[in-house]
Amino acid sequence: MKNTKARMCPKCGKMVSHDQDQCPWCGQKRPGNPLLPANLVARMGRPGEIIRILIWVNAILYLASLLINPAETKWTMNPFAALSPDTRSLLMLGATGTFPVYQMGNWWTLITAGFLHGSLLHILFNMAALYHVGQLAERAFGPFRMLLIYLLTSVAGFALSLVGGVRLTIGASAAVCGLIGALLYYGKRRGGFHGKAVYQHTQGWIIGLLIIGFLMPGINNWGHGGGLVAGILAAFALGYSEKRPETQNLRMIVFVIAMLVLALLAWVAFTALVYRGSLGRLI
Repeated sequence: MKNTKARMCPKCGKMVSHDQDQCPWCGQKRPGNPLLPANLVARMGRPGEIIRILIWVNAILYLASLLINPAETKWTMNPFAALSPDTRSLLMLGATGTFPVYQMGNWWTLITAGFLHGSLLHILFNMAALYHVGQLAERAFGPFRMLLIYLLTSVAGFALSLVGGVRLTIGASAAVCGLIGALLYYGKRRGGFHGKAVYQHTQGWIIGLLIIGFLMPGINNWGHGGGLVAGILAAFALGYSEKRPETQNLRMIVFVIAMLVLALLAWVAFTALVYRGSLGRLI
């Protein structure tokens, strides 16, 4: 008897037989194989999926930073410092800056630092901003182009931080600023009622970043500025969906990049949890 077990199509989300060669609703090839690269790409391309993945990755790494050395976690009523992991834990997980890059030679931290956070308030603020700005960017650029801008501008923001002499820095705000810069370009370039609304909304975010950057201590304005400028340049180079729709080749390239980043983060987290405490002499 033929097995007709149903599975969810990774592209359209409708139920299909696991052994069907093609989804009758959207045409996705072999929708019953969830591990097929094309199906993984299709699932990631569903609205909001990449944003959810990014939030989960940030949350998992924040939890890991607390578990590496829980005795040094700051339990305080100060909202700016509550549940702050210690510096050693953040270094082991890939915090960046002049110390990790120049003195330790860890250039890969330019990638990992964007997924680390220094307190509960820090990650809550950044993830709320990512959820809001990310949805706008996803609609404007497409999910995979949005992810590419996110990753590239995060690295660019931290790279500029090296020029500014920032000793140690972390956080998703450089990448969020990259999305804001991309939306600023999109709104100005697109024009019309929608473009003007996006442009004005984005300007409000930039004004808020400037106020926070100058009033609050410890803010990496180099990272914010680098991410913002890189976002404008990335949007100019990559285009937006209405003018240049995402291609399957672009999706596959970004998918491979994303898998490499996830592999790096997984390896760093694994080694940090296994060899916890080994960096004490370096600080």
